[in-house]
Amino acid sequence: MKVTRLIAGRVASSLLTLLLVSILIFLVLEILPGDVATRILGRDATPETLAALRERLTLNEPALSRYLAWLWNVLSGDLGNSLVSNRSITDILAPRVFNTLLLSLYAFILYVPLATIPALIQATTRDRPLDHGLSVVTLVLLSMPDFLLATVLLILFVIMFPLFPAMSLVDGSTTAFGYIRAMTLPAITLAIVMAVYAVRMLRDNLIEVLDSDYIRMAELKGVPRARVVWRHALPNALIPTLNVTALNLAYLIGGVVVVEKVFSYPGFGSLLVDSLQLRDLPVIEATILLAAAVYVAANLLADIGAILLNPRLRTA
Repeated sequence: MKVTRLIAGRVASSLLTLLLVSILIFLVLEILPGDVATRILGRDATPETLAALRERLTLNEPALSRYLAWLWNVLSGDLGNSLVSNRSITDILAPRVFNTLLLSLYAFILYVPLATIPALIQATTRDRPLDHGLSVVTLVLLSMPDFLLATVLLILFVIMFPLFPAMSLVDGSTTAFGYIRAMTLPAITLAIVMAVYAVRMLRDNLIEVLDSDYIRMAELKGVPRARVVWRHALPNALIPTLNVTALNLAYLIGGVVVVEKVFSYPGFGSLLVDSLQLRDLPVIEATILLAAAVYVAANLLADIGAILLNPRLRTA
């Protein structure tokens, strides 16, 4: 019962956060300098076209009324239409979100071993040459920007060893193998970027757990070292890294703009950049709100996971 109340509290705070984010999105677009219709049509627009666009965007109504109408439409599942193509935003978002979800799933599958295996090796060989060598590699990758890492991978696996395409273009006719081949380099880039943050934290957590009394007691009782590490140390060391993993999950959806642009992958991030360039306000509002929802949901899952894995949080 207490666990249910804790989870319900986390869900309520997440919903409140999303409401505040929706207000912030609307206010930021509202207080931008200049008239929205003028920014969309340009300075050479005629008064008639400006008036027609203001009427279409309901700019003549009070801001509070427009926000409540927009929020109600979002809650009803109606994201509106694009100002540029006049297509439904849902139809525009669906294939882009699908592509980003596939890329995110692929990257997360690669992320798990890339974050876990080096941390286990470093924790079990701490202060040895292998530990120091992996620490140097991690620091180098940690200091490398996304676009630079993506460019290095392009040089290695497109120019020097032509194994993958230079442009990760996919569409409705692309086969499953074509998707995997197109997504491999972007997924490796994302997985490495996420893993380097988690490796250092997981290494330190594992070292702390391996030095704890119950681990020493298990070793003294003759429990095999591998079982001690995998069954006892690793699950407890993973709890503090859940928040890092949650941030990485949010980054997968909302922060892949650079990687998708470098590889010309038609995903969610590239759609946001294109919408900003075209000043397509309804699409901008929908994409930012969706990215915020994923970020909040990822942190909510991390909190729930920590509550379920750590008995002390349930009894505190």
